[in-house]
Amino acid sequence: MPRQYSFYPGCSSQKGASSSNYQRSVETMCSVLDIQLNDIPDWNCCSASIGYSGGGELPRIALSARNLALSEQAHPDQDVVATCAACWLATREANERLQHDAQIMTETNQALAEAGLSVKANKKIRHMVEVLVEDIGYAEISSKVKKPLEGIKIAGYVGCQTNRPFGIAGESFENPVYLDNLIAALGADPVKNYEKKVSCCGGALAFSEPEKSQALIKDILQAAVDNGANMLVTPCPVCQMNTEVYQDQINQTYGTNFKIPVVYYSTLMDIAFGKSAKEAALDGQIIKAKQLEDLASK
Repeated sequence: MPRQYSFYPGCSSQKGASSSNYQRSVETMCSVLDIQLNDIPDWNCCSASIGYSGGGELPRIALSARNLALSEQAHPDQDVVATCAACWLATREANERLQHDAQIMTETNQALAEAGLSVKANKKIRHMVEVLVEDIGYAEISSKVKKPLEGIKIAGYVGCQTNRPFGIAGESFENPVYLDNLIAALGADPVKNYEKKVSCCGGALAFSEPEKSQALIKDILQAAVDNGANMLVTPCPVCQMNTEVYQDQINQTYGTNFKIPVVYYSTLMDIAFGKSAKEAALDGQIIKAKQLEDLASK
């Protein structure tokens, strides 16, 4: 029997969206690990960053609460899992607020009642990496490796949304090592002293104040390069996008020469599991991960 989870895909995973390649690589990864993701029917946007900047507290929480209510109806015995760091953070925050604030729970259910829904907020909200670490484990992941990622040095860029305020259980806020451990389980060489692993990439500032975001990204990339990394790996779609797509602009502004691939953990796992470049969604890379492509073709 596969492990089953109620799955919140999030907007950026949809076909043609910015992290649709992430979704494809996750599907491949799950097929190897015997994980079944059951989509929440008629899910909606979690409101992500915009909900905090001007949407108001109750509307923001009600958006995520609607997804929770739909999950409770469709998959009542399953934890909710998200792959997007922003979706996971928004949904988990809503769930915790609902559990610990009776007034918010009452007001949210009043809002949901207009759509014939109600929420209990009685299930865990988990990022996919929590499932990998807690339910699957590094040993089982390592046992699935057919093509070890030998000779590849990788910086695990955790970012900030999967790290604070909640974090991954048992991990340090300053130096979470789950990506390092995963990299090692796949046969690659983790950059263990990567000092920018939890630094913010600027998030949505990439659009509103690009010069500030790009200054942050430059430092993240420079630290990886200074530590000899061949590529970065991340659990966050916004982190992946920001650190990959702005490298040319950063090079132009700062006179740097960055051309370092930034991939998802699921992509790394797929290649190590012996899957094709297409199954691992390497065709979605803007900066090609040639070392992974070469390994996939062997």
